[in-house]
Amino acid sequence: MRSSDKLRAALTVVALALAATLGLRAQEPYDLVIANGRVMDPESGLDGIRHVGISGGVIRAISADRLNGRTTLDASGHVVSPGFIDLHQHAQRTISPAVDTLKVMDGVTTALELEVGTDDIDRWYDARTGKSLVNYGVSIGHIPVRIAVLKDPGAFLPSGPAAHRAATAGEMADMAARIEHGLDRGAPAVGFGIAYTPGAARAELLDAFKAAARAGASAHVHMRGGDPVASANEVIAIATEAGAPLHIVHVQSSGGAQTARVLSVISDARSRGVDVTTEMYPYIAGQTRIESALFDGWESYPDERFKTYLWPATGERLTRETFAKYRKQGGSIIMFSNTEEVVRAAAAHPLTMIASDGGQAPTHPRTAGTYSRILGPYARDAKVLTLMDALRKMTIMPAQRLERRVPAMKRKGRIQIGADADVTVFDPQRIADQSTFEQAARASTGVKHVLVNGVAVVRDGRLVEGAAPGRAVRAPVRPVR
Repeated sequence: MRSSDKLRAALTVVALALAATLGLRAQEPYDLVIANGRVMDPESGLDGIRHVGISGGVIRAISADRLNGRTTLDASGHVVSPGFIDLHQHAQRTISPAVDTLKVMDGVTTALELEVGTDDIDRWYDARTGKSLVNYGVSIGHIPVRIAVLKDPGAFLPSGPAAHRAATAGEMADMAARIEHGLDRGAPAVGFGIAYTPGAARAELLDAFKAAARAGASAHVHMRGGDPVASANEVIAIATEAGAPLHIVHVQSSGGAQTARVLSVISDARSRGVDVTTEMYPYIAGQTRIESALFDGWESYPDERFKTYLWPATGERLTRETFAKYRKQGGSIIMFSNTEEVVRAAAAHPLTMIASDGGQAPTHPRTAGTYSRILGPYARDAKVLTLMDALRKMTIMPAQRLERRVPAMKRKGRIQIGADADVTVFDPQRIADQSTFEQAARASTGVKHVLVNGVAVVRDGRLVEGAAPGRAVRAPVRPVR
């Protein structure tokens, strides 16, 4: 045999051996297979019956043919979607297992606190490492930074000097430095609650927006009270001057009867090249702290206005006298200030994402029911929006809002090969919220399976005890300056 033939034969043997090895590997079972489900991926538009193979916490295969898995979850008759991403779930001080349980039963796999935020990024993330049911993340917050610098007694929202007093030049410099440090430590965004800090001057806000812009971070803003159209124009102008991406939170709540006009302002700004996005939640009532600056001047309210307030601790509607009593005491208040027509129009608008604004304790139904309410009563029953559009608003849109700053978000909000295996499997005919203003801690129904990083946290409609697969959603960390 000539040397060239020997070489050719040897290469053939190697090729056959390699092919056999690859063939064997192709037959190796995946860690987990989700079988027979209607896979819906809003980014690619995929909508069909598929089998999803998952190994190492990552989606490895999406096939029309059956796949072999060490564990198989049947999804027949169910939708297999990316896990829902909540950009607005409050979780400042402590981990709340009860709230996390309600979130996963509502299909949420990533819950982020990007409006109020924290003043200590490292401490916040360290407290959650290895302990969270869902993926977690937090902004560096203008509110808590202002509370710390101005030595306000408020623990969540300011109730003293951080609400009402203008900062000195030295205090403004201190706040800007703390926000810069938080961004260096990997905060995904900068949070603002301008409605709660009326004492903050425009120059102070502009400095914080500029810090966000330098870091490529979005500014998540609760607009000022009063005229919502003027407030929207205000924050868009600040963001434009600073060059910062802007995200306006709960547009239907801040906008009220003027929500359509606020959305038009946002749309116009986007047409001019401004990077601005927004979100909404599907309830006619909001919730906040009664002692906050939002209610400054309450003494001048007409008597009828107090009837629109509910005290969740007792379920009572308030009067002028009980409002005064509870304002001195402090606590959460629910405000019925919107209409179903406004809320549904906001849900249908192509610019809105879905975000819950859920609380650290389930005293408003939005904590437990936001996503199921959109998918069930809004999309399925009332046909306010299509199922695919609903999923787009709660998966790929929030992922894309953050992915320039947080590269890991490019692997979330998708059912695609190489994406993180954050997956929600639900019955489109049964999914519905069960939480109410009277019973806010009732879990949603219709969610069958939920995976976080490939680990089942809900299986066959029940919480998997002891699971804590949540990972940090964090921007790259820079060394301490």
